[in-house]
Amino acid sequence: MSKKRKITPEDLYKIKSVADPRLSPDGKKCVYVETRLQEDNDGYSSNLFYLDMADKGPSRQWTFGADRNHSPRWSPDGSKIAFVSNRSGKDQIYMLHSSGGEARKLTACKNGARNPVWSPTGEEIAFTASLKMNESVMETEENIKEKETVVPLEVDIMKYKSDSSGFWEGKNLQIAIVSIETGAIRQLTDGRTDYHLQSWSPSGQWIAATADMAQNRDLSFNSHVLLIHAETKEIDQLTNESGQFGSVTFSPDGKYIGFIGHKREHENATLSKLWTYNTETKGISCLTEEMDLLTGDYAIGDIQQGAVTPGVLWSYDSSSFYFLASDRGNTVIYFGNLDGEFYPALLDQQHVYGFSLDAQNQKIVAAISRPSLPGELFLLDVPSGSLEQMTAVNESFMNEVILSEPEETDFMGKDGASLHGWLMKPIEVKQGEKYPLVLEIHGGPHMMYANSYFHEFQILAAQGFSVLYTNPRGSHGYGQAHVDAVRGDYGGSDYDDIMSAVDYAVKTFNLVDSSRLGVTGGSYGGFMTNWIIGRTNRFKAAVTQRSISNWVSFYGVSDIGYYFSEWQMKAGLSDIKTLWKHSPLAYAENINTPLLIMHGEKDLRCPIEQAEQLFISLKRQNKQVKFIRFPEANHELSRSGRPSLRIHRLNYIADWFKQHLN
Repeated sequence: MSKKRKITPEDLYKIKSVADPRLSPDGKKCVYVETRLQEDNDGYSSNLFYLDMADKGPSRQWTFGADRNHSPRWSPDGSKIAFVSNRSGKDQIYMLHSSGGEARKLTACKNGARNPVWSPTGEEIAFTASLKMNESVMETEENIKEKETVVPLEVDIMKYKSDSSGFWEGKNLQIAIVSIETGAIRQLTDGRTDYHLQSWSPSGQWIAATADMAQNRDLSFNSHVLLIHAETKEIDQLTNESGQFGSVTFSPDGKYIGFIGHKREHENATLSKLWTYNTETKGISCLTEEMDLLTGDYAIGDIQQGAVTPGVLWSYDSSSFYFLASDRGNTVIYFGNLDGEFYPALLDQQHVYGFSLDAQNQKIVAAISRPSLPGELFLLDVPSGSLEQMTAVNESFMNEVILSEPEETDFMGKDGASLHGWLMKPIEVKQGEKYPLVLEIHGGPHMMYANSYFHEFQILAAQGFSVLYTNPRGSHGYGQAHVDAVRGDYGGSDYDDIMSAVDYAVKTFNLVDSSRLGVTGGSYGGFMTNWIIGRTNRFKAAVTQRSISNWVSFYGVSDIGYYFSEWQMKAGLSDIKTLWKHSPLAYAENINTPLLIMHGEKDLRCPIEQAEQLFISLKRQNKQVKFIRFPEANHELSRSGRPSLRIHRLNYIADWFKQHLN
C-alpha cells in the first residue's frame, strides 16, 4: 500500500456528500442523495442512489448526469419515488418507479416546483411553487417566453432581499397538488403569503404547512403551524402566540401532530423545543419544556450538501418518536414519547445530519460525520444499539490522505464558567518541536462547532498548524443561558471565553508556540476576528471572512440588518453610541496584526461594504492589510459557493498564515 499523503484544498473535488437518506415504507429499501463538485463546469451534481437493506450490497445509482437531482420521497406503497431535478433548466417534480425505467416529469411550472409530499393514497403529490400575484401554477415553462430585460426594482417592503435568493421579485411560495395519473394540477393557496409545505395527514383530508399570517410581515417574525383542507382550501391555524415553528409531522393514526420550534422568548437565541398538537382535544403541549436541550441540528461543517433535518419521526404506535438534538458538540438521536420519557438512542462523538426511521422494526438509517469522516450512512438497530456502516462513498479518498483527529478539551472561563472545545494537532508532529496555532471562530453566533469533518481545519493541520476551535458564550449546545449570554454583549464574555481557550491551549499543549498565533473566522467569527485584533497584538496574523466591522452602517443594509441588530446588539439607530461601541471599526487604529480580508461581492447577509470600510481604514493608516473580493459569491461561499472560488479561499487562508506564522 502506498504511503498516504497530506490533504490539499483541491481534494474538495474528491469528497462526496451523502445526505437525505429515505427508507421505504416497509424498511427494505433506502434511497439517498450523493453530491459531487464538478471541476469542468465549476458547479455541483447531485444524483439518487439506492440501497437494498436486506442484502446490504453496494449502492446502485438511479439517476445520472451533471444535474441536481434531490429530495427523494417514497410513495406510500413503496413502488415509486418522487424527486426534484433541474435537468430541464428549472427545478421540477419527477417520478421514478423503484423497479427501474426512465423518470417521468410531473410538473413544468413556469418558476419551477419543489418539495414533493405524497398523499396517503399515492394518487397525488403536493408541492410548492413560487408565483407572482398574477401568475397561476398551471402556467408552464414551455409556453411562457419572456425576454430578459433590465428593469427597475420597485421596493415598498423591508424584507425585499435574501442572501440565498437575491432580490424579491414579487413571488410568494404557494402550495399546489398534481395528479399522478392525469398530470392535472390544482392550486391550494395564493396571495401575499409564503406557505411552506410540511406533510399530509393520514386521512388525506389536511395538508400541514407553516406561514406568517400577519398583515405586515416586515414587523412580524412568526412562523405558525397551519392545516389546509386538501379540497375546500380552508385554513386552520394551530399556533397563535408569537413563535417560530416548523418540521411538522403527523402520527400514523393522525391523532397527534409533532413540530419543532419556540416562542421567541430570546428572539433568535431561543432554544427550539419539541411540541405536539392533539387533533381531538385541540391542545398544544411542549414535551421538552423542562429540558435545557436544543432540538435540531445546529452543527457547522463545510462539506455536507443538501442535509435535511427530519423533525419528529413517529413510531408505529403513534405515541413514541425520534428526533435530533444538538448537545455539547454532538448531534444526538433522541427517543421520546407522549408520557414524557426521553433518552438518547444514539449518543456518540458525531454529527448526525439526517436520518430516516423504519417505524415497524425500530431501525434508523443515519447520515453521520466525524472529524476524520466526511460523511457516510449508518444503520442503527435501536433495540440492540448496534451501529453498522452502510456506505463507503469516501473510502478511496480516506485511503489516500492523512487526517488529524482533534483532542476534545474542557477548560474554565475568566469568570469560572465551564467551557468546551477542541485542539487539532498538525500532521506529523515531531517530539519536542513547537508549531504555530490558528484559532477558528464560528459564525452565527448561535451555531455550534461539533465532532464533524471540517475541510478547512484539516487543510491547516496538513500545512503544519495546530487548530483551536471552541464554543464560547453565544454558541448553541450548552443550554439557554449560554446561548443567550452574547446578546447585547458582543465582544464581552464571548471575547473572554475565546481568549481563555487560547490561554488554556498555550498552557496545556506543549507543541503550541505562543509567539506564532493566528486567528480567523467568518460572519460573527469575522466580527470577532476584527474585534480581537483591535484589542490585542497577541496574534501575528489574522484572516477575517464575510465579517461585520461597523454596526451603524450594517443596520438596514444586510438582509437581516434592521432586526438582527435590534435582537443581538439590543440597539437600533436611535442608539448609535451603543452600535459604534461594539463596532471593530471604531478601534481600527489599534489594529497592528497583518490582516487578510476576504468577502463575497454578492453577500447580502454581511454586505461587502463592511469589508471595504475596514480595508480603507487600515490602508489609510499604512497598516499591513490585503483585500480579496470573490465575484458572484454570497455569504455561503465556504460551504456551497463555486468550487473554484472555495479552493482559492482555502489557499488564501493557508498561504497568509504560512507567510506570517512560519
